[in-house]
Amino acid sequence: MSKKSIADVDVANKTVLMRVDFNVPVEDGKITDDLRIRMALPSIESVLDRGGRLVLMSHLGRPKSKPQAEFSLAPVAARLDELLNVPVTFALDTIGPDAEAKVSRLAAREVVLLENLRFDAAEQAGDAQFASKLARYGDIYCNDAFGTCHRDDASMCAVPLAMAGKPRVVGFLVAKEIQYLSEVIRNPARPFLAILGGAKVSDKINVIKNLLTICDRVLIGGAMAYTFSLAEGGRVGKSLVEPDKLDFAQELMAQGGPKLLRPSDTNCATSPLPESQKIIVANGDIPDTMAGFDIGPQTMQRFEQEILKAKTIVWNGPMGMFEVPPFDAGTKAVAIAIVAATANGATSIIGGGDSAAAIEQMNLADKVSHVSTGGGASLSMLEGQEFHSVNLLDDA
Repeated sequence: MSKKSIADVDVANKTVLMRVDFNVPVEDGKITDDLRIRMALPSIESVLDRGGRLVLMSHLGRPKSKPQAEFSLAPVAARLDELLNVPVTFALDTIGPDAEAKVSRLAAREVVLLENLRFDAAEQAGDAQFASKLARYGDIYCNDAFGTCHRDDASMCAVPLAMAGKPRVVGFLVAKEIQYLSEVIRNPARPFLAILGGAKVSDKINVIKNLLTICDRVLIGGAMAYTFSLAEGGRVGKSLVEPDKLDFAQELMAQGGPKLLRPSDTNCATSPLPESQKIIVANGDIPDTMAGFDIGPQTMQRFEQEILKAKTIVWNGPMGMFEVPPFDAGTKAVAIAIVAATANGATSIIGGGDSAAAIEQMNLADKVSHVSTGGGASLSMLEGQEFHSVNLLDDA
């Protein structure tokens, strides 16, 4: 899956049409977390430093296929302008007269950011005519938007198709995601361990199935562990479960056998509030008036032992309600063990979403090998899916 990167092409006096993932949280016109903007800077700066011109395109949120002020990329343009220390021109549309005029005036080492692609229904429809108009802006196409690589939006697939014959490459961010989430997993150092948590078995059925075929151990935590427990006839009290997924849970337990390691105890309470009554009980023995909110201390110890033995680790999903102490203890224990294993030579991959949020919150992101920027995309890659948007690009 090795692809040519933006570093492999001559960009001097050429316009690079770059799909980025600037889908950042915005409240009252203010960006509350600019991580995704900062993650795109290496690819952007590579083009500017080598005398290229840049047209950036992204989506933000889920607008109803029409301009909506709360989903405008204008705040992103302002923040990017600050981060780059070069002027960033903001186009008020995507393929309309304002964008066309501003792109036509681009000089070397200058940037235009187009308005939200999803203001036009043609983006998510994968419309070829919309894509061909975007494609006219660029001499080179670059995909650095891993968070949407699993989608067939026009900017992801139809645009590179329309630019056949021109260089079509990945940015540094997408290249790194492919390296870790595809190449490392395809040929892992062993033991290879996966840790899966979160609320729903249904979100990760295909991930668990795929990882059970390639991992030496798969550890299960989070609320989805209670669906497995219920499938075995255990008592789960008021815990979050998916009664319609019991057959799948039984199928996965049969497929995994001893390879699939589940909690042996749980931290449960009458509610997630600090003043609630809390007790540690054996897995499958939660009182009717309580719910499970985290793995218990015995499980933490067992999981730590497995993590410290591993040479390749993939983690996707928290072990409990990590936003609410003391139910963050299991997630913290797993994160600290992963950091220790990494320091001892293991390759550790944090698969986006809540796991990435948790490890960022604990200020441990720089102590693991890789933190994925794409929740849905990283899950799709862990399922073993191939991405049409990446397959279209030039091979290295």
